[in-house]
Amino acid sequence: MFTHTGIGLRQPHYEALLAAPPPLAFVEVHSENFFAAGGGAPAVLQAARSNWPVSLHGVGLALGSAAGLDEAHLQSLAALVQRIEPVRVSDHASFARAPRRSGGPVIHGSDLLPIAYTDAALDIMVANVQRVQDRLARPILVENLSAYLHWADDRHAEVDFFNALVRRSGCGVLLDVNNLVVNALNEGGGQAAAVAAACAWVDAVDADAVGEIHLAGYNDGGDIVIDDHGSRVHAPVWQVYAHAVRRLGPRPTLVEWDTDLPALDVLLAEAAQAGRMLAGAAE
Repeated sequence: MFTHTGIGLRQPHYEALLAAPPPLAFVEVHSENFFAAGGGAPAVLQAARSNWPVSLHGVGLALGSAAGLDEAHLQSLAALVQRIEPVRVSDHASFARAPRRSGGPVIHGSDLLPIAYTDAALDIMVANVQRVQDRLARPILVENLSAYLHWADDRHAEVDFFNALVRRSGCGVLLDVNNLVVNALNEGGGQAAAVAAACAWVDAVDADAVGEIHLAGYNDGGDIVIDDHGSRVHAPVWQVYAHAVRRLGPRPTLVEWDTDLPALDVLLAEAAQAGRMLAGAAE
């Protein structure tokens, strides 16, 4: 059931998960939550690591930042990787680091801000990804972002940008199916058009580069759809996921649920649904 599927390890579920560990393929944690060497968090993560492989998923590297990477952040990540020996390490195709004003100190915006799909942005992303990979001595996965705007100087389709990033840096892709659907829904045209657009993205990505898939819920507010990770996976996301596993074959798949967390059995049922779809694609 959970041959290739995992869930996020979130604080409300720590006790239940560790008391009776289900046969998950892996668990995922947000890397930055476990940078501290002291306190209870490292002990929880070590206990989880004794039961399952751990995937480290970051939100703070800001790989698309022209200001470069934060050396302290990178060092903390490298130390965590050494301690945990994760099965995968990932972060987002976003930026967050920039000076508040010209010539001022670089600050972190504490958000996953969308990058422009330009040649200059690609050069920046390649350099930053390579620096991370050199420090960690392993390739990382880079996730496609849910974005609520486009830059006027975009020159590449998102999927073409990712394929070029993979070719030039040697990284892999963390394919977030929910983000594809959210972005497509916000383009308008309805669910059928969104599913078709997201499936086309899946068809165009370098299949060999996809190292993990994310599924999650979104909030449809009518005028805008928000990637909030606060509900069950919606039907359009399951449709695109089914298409993805037919094209890609079984890939490690995570069900993300970060807000309004449900009872553990609800989350495990979502992961089991993904597992059944993976098993069907492999037959």
